[in-house]
Amino acid sequence: MQTFGDYLSSYDPGKEQAHLPTAEEVKRQYPNPCGYSTGMEDGAILGGAMLSVLCDRFAVTHDETLREKAASVFAGLKRCATVHGVRGFVARNVCPEDGKSVYINSSRDQVTHFVHGLWQYYHSPLPDEDTKQQIRAVLADVAERMIQFVTPKNDFDFCRADGERCPLGICRMWNVQAHEAARLPMIYAAAWDVTRDERYRKEWRRYAADAIAQSANPGENKPAYALLQMQCSLEVLHELEPDAELKATIHERMTHVRDLAAKRFTSVLSQIAKKSPEEMKMLGPDWRHVSVWKNQKGYPNPQWGPYRDVWHITREAGESALVLLMVDPASVSAAQQSSLAGLIRGFDYEHNSSCGIIYHLAAYWKARRNHLLVP
Repeated sequence: MQTFGDYLSSYDPGKEQAHLPTAEEVKRQYPNPCGYSTGMEDGAILGGAMLSVLCDRFAVTHDETLREKAASVFAGLKRCATVHGVRGFVARNVCPEDGKSVYINSSRDQVTHFVHGLWQYYHSPLPDEDTKQQIRAVLADVAERMIQFVTPKNDFDFCRADGERCPLGICRMWNVQAHEAARLPMIYAAAWDVTRDERYRKEWRRYAADAIAQSANPGENKPAYALLQMQCSLEVLHELEPDAELKATIHERMTHVRDLAAKRFTSVLSQIAKKSPEEMKMLGPDWRHVSVWKNQKGYPNPQWGPYRDVWHITREAGESALVLLMVDPASVSAAQQSSLAGLIRGFDYEHNSSCGIIYHLAAYWKARRNHLLVP
């Protein structure tokens, strides 16, 4: 299917993701319209992150086989944005059984990594001209949806695939928290960058300065995924910003996010150290058979129990390390490099079921690209 699931429920070949929803379940939006806890909820996030991994890996290795791998990941992301026929809507994932069914509620997090990954891929040597044209079309469609839906009338919500407002608030793109403020202008900036359409440049400039002002204080206790997505948004804006003063301010914001991630990285490494090897091998559940469900504004959400912690800290370790490497990588200390190397060398990747290992790969290749870790 060319997309990525959130976890494994078995280490047996061919059964690793047998828990994924069936086409029938997805069509009736079961267990909830986000696909929360089913393994189908973060495909756009993970695909965008993996494209970034492949760009960094190619920069280090020049391995030509990566072109085909990147094209496959891109095809999965494009499917998330087109298979449903709703222009500019980025679905979380696509049902592997029929290759077309999607959950109708996305989120700004999905769109953030989706756009960031495609933007990095576009500017890498990996795609051919036909693929670049497809990226232009997809990013333009996403920007068009934002222009159409992200309005005061919709409370700046880009809405579900059915056109209804998201009841959870996760699709709101403006009047959001500090770590989310740069998402909307980043989307417009990326669309302008690849298309040079003045329509998107106008929207980018409309929001950019205010978004950077709002990004000053994201809070001391944000999870690593929030810091990473903030850094992704700021990275695009920093690269493209024409005003020297605003560009310098964006750099300050990125440095602050890096400092927050450094604390998170130290904290999560201590949490991993307290886990036994057997705990870290824990498999995810078949969500249909878990005993505890929570209701989030009408969205029933099966709970993973103890597995959630293993899944989470695996992911946080890679995400927080990656944030450190996205601005002034030469400032990453010897101690931080040693901690990252120790994490990677000591982790049992063959027996960890969390999608978080994608971010371990991302941190490794970003470090290698910046000459910080020896092979």
